[in-house]
Amino acid sequence: MEDQAGRVLVVDDDETVRDVVRRYLETAGFTVDLAGDGTAALAQFAERVPDLVVLDVMMPGLNGLEVCRRLRQTSQVPIVMLTALGEEENRIAGLQLGADDYVTKPFSPKELTLRVASVLRRARMPRPEPPTAELTDGDLRLQMTARQATLDRAVLPLTTREFDLLAFFLSHPGTAFSRADLLEKVWGWDFGDQSTVTVHVRRLREKIERDPAKPVRVATVWGVGYRYDRTQP
Repeated sequence: MEDQAGRVLVVDDDETVRDVVRRYLETAGFTVDLAGDGTAALAQFAERVPDLVVLDVMMPGLNGLEVCRRLRQTSQVPIVMLTALGEEENRIAGLQLGADDYVTKPFSPKELTLRVASVLRRARMPRPEPPTAELTDGDLRLQMTARQATLDRAVLPLTTREFDLLAFFLSHPGTAFSRADLLEKVWGWDFGDQSTVTVHVRRLREKIERDPAKPVRVATVWGVGYRYDRTQP
């Protein structure tokens, strides 16, 4: 079957990058569509929805962040962003907009291919039935079936991954987890850039902590990782 591994839309204004990524993905069994800019990417996506999008951030005209934002208005298709080394603000912005992962340039095409396969595998896994319909900690509530979080009755604008991370923390209060643990248990990856976890924890704190600089819910366990501390028994 042509699309057995999956269809990937690769968006990058560098023709050499597009060609190298295409060859590696096709060797791994993926069907690949290409777009050289943001406008073409949105048109290609509308014509034939892929299983995953590899999206460069820095493109002339409609950049990758804006493309990601527009895609997330109508679709939860997995997105892997390509960002230049040192562009932490763009990585954070991409994750905040709902990107599933990022790879920094210059990158290994083999690693990108493995990352694409891993993100797709995770996206295709059936979601297990939640152990409870609601998780709570004082004024913080997660409606699991509706996948909605509220704080002081106000809806929190959580991305899909932020919701999953918070649900995992609330399901395991008082237990310290390393970033590698969280990458495996929340992201479903046995490899990857652990700073992805750091960014998501930072963004989560900004949304659920009264003072993100002095978190009381998501605590840092020095030398280990993070622990969720309930504010109420």
